[in-house]
Amino acid sequence: MRKVADCREMPSESGCTLTISGEEDEVVRAAAEHAASVHGHTDSPELRQEVRRTLKDEQLSVR
Repeated sequence: MRKVADCREMPSESGCTLTISGEEDEVVRAAAEHAASVHGHTDSPELRQEVRRTLKDEQLSVR
């Protein structure tokens, strides 16, 4: 199942609206890199664990 990381669900002063979805490891890597490059966090194993804990299952839209 695809996973989603959504910046809108994280405390932030910047009001970032980025949403990343994909396979779990891809999302964790991309979200950690985004957190470091855009939000000034340090990309560390602890950050990646936190990202992993906050992931949600992607909800598929019905057409």
